[in-house]
Formats: sequence, structure tokens, C-alpha cells
Amino acid sequence: MREILNINKGWKFSKGVSSVPSKLPDDWQDIDLPYTWNGDDGQDGGNDYYRGKGYFAKILTKDKMPQGEEIYIQLDGVNSTAEVYFNGKKLCEHNGGYSAFRVKLDDIKDENLLVVTADNSPNDYVYPQVADFTFYGGIYRDVKLIGVSKNHFDLDFFGSTSFAVTPVISGNDAKITLDAYCNGEVEFEIDDGNEVVAKAKVSGKNPSALLEIKDVHLWDGVDDPFLYNASAKLIVDGQVADEVKTRFGCRTFEIDAQKGFILNGRPYPLRGVSRHQDRPHIGNALLPEHHKEDMDLICEMGANTIRLAHYQHAQYFYDLCDERGIIVWAEIPYISKHLEKGVENTISQMKELIFQNYNHPSIVVWGLSNEISMGGATPAIVQNHKMLNDLVHSIDKTRPTTEAVLTACNINEEYVHISDVLSYNHYFGWYGGDVSMYGDWFDNFHKKYPNKAIGMSEYGCEALNWHTSNPEQGDYTEEYQAYYHEEVIKQIAKRPYMWATHVWNMFDFAADARAEGGENGMNHKGLVTFDRKYKKDSFYAYQAWLSKKPMLHICGKRYVDRVEDVTKITVYTNLDEVELFANGESVGKQKKGEFPFFYFEVKNEGETTLVAKAGELTDESKIKKVDKFNEDYRLKEEGAVINWFEIETPAGYYSVNDTLGDILSTFRGKICAVKLLMKMKKALTPKGPKEKGKKKQGAEIMGFKLNDINKTMIDMLKGFTVKRGLMMLGGKFTKEQILEINAMLNKVKKK
Repeated sequence: MREILNINKGWKFSKGVSSVPSKLPDDWQDIDLPYTWNGDDGQDGGNDYYRGKGYFAKILTKDKMPQGEEIYIQLDGVNSTAEVYFNGKKLCEHNGGYSAFRVKLDDIKDENLLVVTADNSPNDYVYPQVADFTFYGGIYRDVKLIGVSKNHFDLDFFGSTSFAVTPVISGNDAKITLDAYCNGEVEFEIDDGNEVVAKAKVSGKNPSALLEIKDVHLWDGVDDPFLYNASAKLIVDGQVADEVKTRFGCRTFEIDAQKGFILNGRPYPLRGVSRHQDRPHIGNALLPEHHKEDMDLICEMGANTIRLAHYQHAQYFYDLCDERGIIVWAEIPYISKHLEKGVENTISQMKELIFQNYNHPSIVVWGLSNEISMGGATPAIVQNHKMLNDLVHSIDKTRPTTEAVLTACNINEEYVHISDVLSYNHYFGWYGGDVSMYGDWFDNFHKKYPNKAIGMSEYGCEALNWHTSNPEQGDYTEEYQAYYHEEVIKQIAKRPYMWATHVWNMFDFAADARAEGGENGMNHKGLVTFDRKYKKDSFYAYQAWLSKKPMLHICGKRYVDRVEDVTKITVYTNLDEVELFANGESVGKQKKGEFPFFYFEVKNEGETTLVAKAGELTDESKIKKVDKFNEDYRLKEEGAVINWFEIETPAGYYSVNDTLGDILSTFRGKICAVKLLMKMKKALTPKGPKEKGKKKQGAEIMGFKLNDINKTMIDMLKGFTVKRGLMMLGGKFTKEQILEINAMLNKVKKK
């Protein structure tokens, strides 16, 4: 019988060597897995975290290894290229940092040296290479030894369980196809947690059985995520030689271009979040309790779907999605920049994603790519997508494909219409444009392509602990983020044809190249902080909209000191009525309108205790009248210390408050734009002498050379104000340089 042993404990690690050791080094660092070497330098900004090779070594004694005629090692996640050495012999290389893989251990001695290398160095053939998140290096998921007899289920089949379960619902019953990848006699069995409901015995190569469940209990999303258990036993000479088990759910779903997502025959709008997996100091080296905390927070908010971006996540998290009834978008890291030498890697990562996760009822779509047209929707991208789309359909007949398309990508592009269903990443109201633009954009797409299911795979804006009573785009305040999400919610709610919407992001996450918002190395679009300790006000906006559990929240708890005589207080609740009290006196009572957002005007005198009451619930907050704005609430910009309201904006002339698109609409504006790009290039080009024999690195934006910025990227940047672009560059410009740019624009007449 199969025996599995976790070997996370007792490893040696070093990244300061250049070759595989022949014996266990005494001077290497003692570590336990999971582990990443980028837990700190991958989160502190500067885009200078270590990207290279790390060496992990461990002694395996034969008497402490699993019993079995054959021993395999399984590594659940090594980023991004892994090599496995056993007693000095290289056994395998695996390219792809987010999927599991196995290799058989040969010539086992009484004492054996296992060495695994992990390499997150930049290259041109393994995805991802360009993206807005940190590529943590290391062995960051479990490592196990698997002992089996010579007759066993295939352990070389793309890291999968070698056991696939495909339910098809027919009326009140379900027909279940079970496929096992092995040779011999297999006993299949299905139980509902209490009793066996179906079984069969089949012999042959890769045996398959068709079983039936009468009066099937459906897997019904968050309302009733019921799971069945299935097992396959390989029988040799009347004995069980090997056994594999899995869970599965029986459900039907449809993605309709007019009605949106339909689960088990009823409309079931998918409204939720995207998730990155990292944490402070430990990066992506998560423990089960971290995954569970994430899931608890997502469910508390009321989401019913998660886009697991931009790569394969841990099996434990997919299991949690199955158990909680969360609908999942699963994808590979084919992202941002197409690699001419990376086509085979997209194929291998897609195969591993599907085969390793096929049985999860939570997964309903396979994502082909994310914002891959950033460098233009080239013929190579079209061809790669067609290959992936055909591959997915050949493996899985039950789930459609999808894509997350860059906002600037024309809706008529061929590549946009390759996948079965579609979603766009939009940041109107943050990276240019206005927050009111979402509804019109989707209506226009829906009108032109009424038979193409459309959703929104990303939208959001950043918020730190900055505050204001006058929120505006680009200020990084918690108040603007809350306002932004209120406005987007209103537009989504009126468009049931949108098959899925995913906030970017549920949690703040590390992106070491970033320098925004006053804290470098982070993307702060999360509804919850990076450490999971603080739920921003926007979290509660979604909870009020989505959750069925009664809730009540007063916004602005971190915004105490206020200058104005009358201040706006926002309250979120999903109950029918809320009353607000200031120092015990009623400010007013409001009934719920179309949306669960309530706004009160409160006199700001001295210190005020605010209490909101809705049903049996209460929530409390405090405000205090001050004469001068508390500068602790204002973003402290690096580089240029400038009051943007002091910028000259003469009537009829351009300024940094105008969009690049408007400036480019005039001849002289185009000349100014070219000059601005040259200044950006100079500011972004790394300083210092060129190393001998090494070409100096050029200026880059998101991994693209500034010289190579194309029409697609220009179109994307047109919606940005110059001010917004300068703020996003993280202090690369001095106050004098910004004033010089503004003065240059002040000389250009508007159309």
C-alpha cells in the first residue's frame, strides 16, 4: 500500500555557492520548509530582490524513508526552475514555479544526499518574467516522499492523482465517469460520507467506469457545497496494491452572454475577488493556517468567487474552495509579456494546472492569459492562444476557457475572441478615466458582441492609511477607495449579463518594483492589508452588498481629526434601516435604498462619539474637531514635496492635470509629450557606471524598454493625467522638474 511521508523538516540551505555538493555541508543555513529567500528583499521596494539559484540539501536514511518497492519525491512548489539531484545524479528539471511535480528515486543507499535547486533568475522561456508581483524564489510548498509497490497508479502523469472524476447531471440523477491511469484491475467506489452509493470493478489499461448516483445531492455553491468521496483501488493477486482518493461535486453550470453565470439551473451572479498568496516576511511560503485565514476573510465579506491569480495555487486552497462553495477561475502565469521561447512552457503549465486540479468542482474556467497584449496583440500571441485553447478543450470537455484582457486592447482584436468567455481588466477612475465609465464600456461591448459572455477580471484602486474629506483619484486615501468601490458596485449590480466580476485585490501584496502611495514594494489595492489585520472600509462596502449575514459598519475609523464644521459620515449595512447618533443625540434615521450605503452630515464640534444602530447591531466611531489638517493623514511623497493645488492651470492651456490623450491631440502637445518621455527615460535609467563587458540596463516600465513602448501602451497611457503618471514614478522627479514640466505644458493651447 501507498505510504506518504512529509520531509519539510531539517534542511540545509545556501544561495552563496555555485555547484551541487557531494556531501551535506555543515556551514549552510538550517531551515525548515516551506521557505523563500525573498521574504524581505522581495517586499521592500527597489526591484532589487535576489533572483538567482538557491540550493537545498537533506540527508535521507533508508530506514526512515517510506516502505515500498519504488520511492518517489513530490515537490508541490519550487519557483521557478527546479533541479533534483540524488546522490550526485541529476534526476530531473522542472520549469514552472507553481505546480507540483514528481520524480522516482533510484539506487537508494542506506544514507542518501538529496539536493534540490530552485532558480528564479530572469530568463526568456519560463513564465512569468514580467508582472506586477514578486517572483519569490525557493521551495515554498510541501515536499513529500511516496512509497508504492511496483504496481501502482501512474505517478509520472503531470503531477496529478492519476484519477479523474467527471459527473454529468441528468434530471435528479448523475452519471459519473471515473478514469484511472494504471494497468490492471481497479475497484471504483463512491460514497456520500455515510454510505457507499455506487461501485464497480474494471480491468485493463487505464480502466474506466460509468457509475450512477440516484437522487444526487448537488454541489450548490456557497448555499450547499456538498462533496462526494471517490476511491480507486488497484488489485493485484487479490490484494490492494495501491489506492488513490479524491473528492468531487455534482453540479451544472452555464455561462450565458445575456443571463450571466447560471449554477444548477438558476442565475448565480459571480461577484468576488482575486487573490495573491503572499504574506509579510514569509512571502509565498505559507502554512495551512494562512490559507484558511484568507478563505475565512473572503467568505466573511460575502464573495462567492475567487480568481486565483496569476498562477496555480496550493491544493489546500482549492480544497477550501470546494468545501466553502466558492467558484474559481484558475489560470497559468502567461502574463504581460509574450516570450517567443516560452510557448512550450505555457503548454506544460496548462497541462499541469488542469490534470492536477481536474476534480475540483469549484473550478469552472481555465484562464489562458493575463494582459498578455501589453506589448501588442501580435500574431505570435494569437497563435499561442489558439494552441492553448485547443489544448484545454482536448483535455477538459466540461469547462470553458477565458482570458483577462488589458484595458487598452481593442475589443475587435482577434486574440480577444479566441477563448470561450471573456473578461477585461479595467481601472477607470484610477489609472486614468473616470469611475463612472465602467457601465458604458460594458454596455458598448455587450451591444457589439451580444453573444460573447463578458466579465471584469480586475478593477480596483489603492488605499493606505491616508485620509481626506475630499477624496480624489490618485490620492491613495481610504476614503477614495471606498467611494470608488461604491460607484463600481452600483454599475455592476445593474448589469446581470456580466458573468463574473473580481476585485483586484482581496489583499495587499508585494510587487518589489513598485514605488507608490508612500510605501515601496507593495500593491495596495487590497480590501484587506498585507498582514490581514485591518479590513479597509471598502471591504465592508462589499460585505454590505454581498453578505447575507447582518452587518453594520461606520467608515473612517482611522480618520479622527477633521477640520470642517460639518463632516460626512458613511455607514454600510445590509439591514433595512440605520440610525446614527452623535454624543447620544440622533442625527437621523435612513431607510435602505437601492444600495446599502448611507450618508449622514454631522456637526463637528469638540470630540464626538458616533454610534450607528441597525436592528440589533451597533457600531461606534469617534471624530474630533481640529483647526489644522493633520499631516499624518497626508501622503508623504518622496522626491518632489509639492502641493498640487499650487500648480498653475491657466485657462485654455494644458497643465499636468490634463491627460496624455488630450495633450497628444495637438501638434505642440505631441512635441511636449516626446520631451516628457525623454525626461522619463532619463529618470528611470539606472545610475552608475556601466560594468565592464556588460550592457547597461535601459529604462523600463513594467519590464518593457521605454524605447519599445508601442501603440497599445500609448493607448493605455492616454487616460492618465501627467500628474498621475508622475506620482506613480515614486519620487523620480524633483519639485523643480515637475514645475518645469507644468510650465512647458502651460505654453500649449488646448484645442
